[in-house]
Amino acid sequence: MKEDRKTSPLIWIVAGESSGDLYGARLAADIRKIRPDAAIEGMGGVRMKEAGVEILVDSTELGVIGLIEVLGSIFKFVRIMFYLLCEAKRRRPDAVVLIDYPGFNIRFAKRLKKAGIPVVWYISPQVWVWRKSNIPKLARYCTKMMVIFPFEVDVYQGSGLDVEFVGHPLVEIVRERRDPSLHRDPKRVLLLPGSRRSETKRLLFPMLETVAILKQRHPDLKFEIATPREKVRADVENDMREFIMKHPDAVLPEIRVLCGKTAECLQTCTAGLAASGTGTVECAIAGLPLVVAYRLNPVTFLLARLIIRRLFRNAFTMPNIILNRKVFEEFLQFQVVPEDLAEAMERILPGGERRAQADADMEEMVREIEGGVRGAGRNAALAVLQVADYARGRENV
Repeated sequence: MKEDRKTSPLIWIVAGESSGDLYGARLAADIRKIRPDAAIEGMGGVRMKEAGVEILVDSTELGVIGLIEVLGSIFKFVRIMFYLLCEAKRRRPDAVVLIDYPGFNIRFAKRLKKAGIPVVWYISPQVWVWRKSNIPKLARYCTKMMVIFPFEVDVYQGSGLDVEFVGHPLVEIVRERRDPSLHRDPKRVLLLPGSRRSETKRLLFPMLETVAILKQRHPDLKFEIATPREKVRADVENDMREFIMKHPDAVLPEIRVLCGKTAECLQTCTAGLAASGTGTVECAIAGLPLVVAYRLNPVTFLLARLIIRRLFRNAFTMPNIILNRKVFEEFLQFQVVPEDLAEAMERILPGGERRAQADADMEEMVREIEGGVRGAGRNAALAVLQVADYARGRENV
């Protein structure tokens, strides 16, 4: 084993939700472009498996959010962590790449550090908004931090952590999957209620009420819902039936519920109503203007208001944070009112008063997060391999 490892790196990638799975798959592919002999294992979902990663733990349904939801799954996370730790001690990967998912990964990073296994963190936790106390922890546990937004380098200044802005992997991912044969339909509107059950449960009903208002005002509009996998699609369809039962007076148009067609929808729709999250950056890169909404568990929201005050003074949608201004209108918790959402949607429809500015802002955001000449993917892969090569060389001295 050690003899083979002198020339062939073993790299782990650990991703706990759908966005991390996407980035992990891309990172694995980019590492193999540089080092085809690299062995790559870890925790991830469908995309990482398709990219050739040997999946030790399937994370497809681990993307819970909020304090209340996490408490219900805590024993599952403990079992996963100790299984991975035992495997890491046995397999001795040259580098473990932890993608975002701070609740799990910070604790895992601490244990990996104690075991003498190098940790590369990819996609920084939003420590500039909440829990700045995590910065010294990350500096202690991590060999390197790869950030995807330029302003994040300054966040870690003075911590002693090796931080590199590599660029946002979504820029290349979205560009590469663009289909030149697809064109925007100025009458088609996209709904993106999220990938987690906690999101769809809280956001779909107000989104459907918003659809009813828009259809009444603009009868020629068509509506689609994009879901990332079949379970989410089934949940959405069940919720739509429940909505119709509970709102017999609401007049809903026909709404197509699509699975696995998000990339296509981002190119064919003219505007969207979306849950906050990674998808807002993806939509901006694809040139789809949005209205953004989000609702948390009420207890989580009350605690968050006390802990994460900056989040509620400024913006919570990433394109707005990146440019430090309102790229997309955003509505949080009690602000998620269908009438207000409908009016905001009208402002970004073709000819709407905010449409031209939103288009310009999205282009500027992409320029801010590109990874330079080499591109984000190659930057990240080279950074990981540098850590792995150093660790392997030190082991073989």
